[in-house]
Amino acid sequence: MGTSQQLSPTSTVRQLREHIEREFAKVIVGQDELRQQCLMALLCRGHALIEGVPGLAKTLSIKTLSRLLQLEFRRVQATSDLMPSDIIGGNILNAKSSQFELHKGPIFTDLMLVDEINRMPPRTQGALLEGMEERQVTIDGTRYELPPTFTVFATQNPVEFEGTYPLPEAQVDRFLLKIRSGYPEGEEEIKLLGMVHAGFDSHDLDRADLRPLPADILDRARDEVKAVRVEAQLFRYITDVTRRTRTWPVVSLGASPRASVALLNVAKSVAALEGRDYLVPDDVKAAAEPVLRHRLVLKPEADLEGISADQVVGDVLRTVEVPK
Repeated sequence: MGTSQQLSPTSTVRQLREHIEREFAKVIVGQDELRQQCLMALLCRGHALIEGVPGLAKTLSIKTLSRLLQLEFRRVQATSDLMPSDIIGGNILNAKSSQFELHKGPIFTDLMLVDEINRMPPRTQGALLEGMEERQVTIDGTRYELPPTFTVFATQNPVEFEGTYPLPEAQVDRFLLKIRSGYPEGEEEIKLLGMVHAGFDSHDLDRADLRPLPADILDRARDEVKAVRVEAQLFRYITDVTRRTRTWPVVSLGASPRASVALLNVAKSVAALEGRDYLVPDDVKAAAEPVLRHRLVLKPEADLEGISADQVVGDVLRTVEVPK
């Protein structure tokens, strides 16, 4: 692994973004939205649900982020027989000492990728809830803190539902963002084939010569996002957007106050990534779809008519007055 790059004392978030964009290009072609929104989740101390068919570099993207930010990475492949203890760990009797010893599960990490989370049975899905919300887990009555950088990136396949367990609304709402990962453009796929032909191996990131960032860069960037200035009329704008979803004709369950908080925080990360220390309405608009799309429950007739949550968010944004 290469040496950490020293940053000049300008916008930490902007430099973080530019460095990650350059280094991602060494291993991943395209997927700009996936990269950007995963970074938003990290900057806002949130979790992300990534939806996309297999083979779109979702796992590779998170592994690359962990390398660049010098964070520990663990991956869990969800299956129908996965138990809560497979996620959080447990106390196991040591036959030699006759003492119980704590064996920590994969949740004790910085970046945790849960692949095909909707294949977990509900009880195991629930085991993630405390960790996602409180950044702690309880094992045999004892609480254990998770790292402050603990972040769950969970994937699900949008087209294959046989043998799956749909996530309950309570757990879906724990995800700050729902990220859509799509197919690359034609030229991007051609470039990918060229990289593979030249010897690139996604399983050997050491050969990619990725240059990690300073270990404290994420903490400094998070502080910068928190410090983004927000005018009072933008609080009303955000509230108007989320409240409008609750009375929208084709929506049976609209966005909660937690969604309003998420929209504010993610919009602030958009501003910081653009190199600004103040919020503008376009930042809210840019954050609205990934923040709200998984929090809206549409009525059955909307599904029959082919109306998506993204369409609803777009329509809502067009009807809410934008502050000057």
